[in-house]
Amino acid sequence: MSIKVTVVVQKEENWYVAKCIENSVASQGKTIEESLVNLREALELYYEDTPHDTDTVPTFITTVEVAI
Repeated sequence: MSIKVTVVVQKEENWYVAKCIENSVASQGKTIEESLVNLREALELYYEDTPHDTDTVPTFITTVEVAI
């Protein structure tokens, strides 16, 4: 079984930090790809003993422009 999650990747100094929106699990890596691989591993461990709900609610992501 697999699930889809929403992930944000941000550059912080010399690292890329990947964070799952649905549960706040995060990981990092020297590249975007490495941060995503590390996050995938962390999420697999996070969900390892969790009962799985087959009904998922879609997450919608957008951007908003704010005057400053």
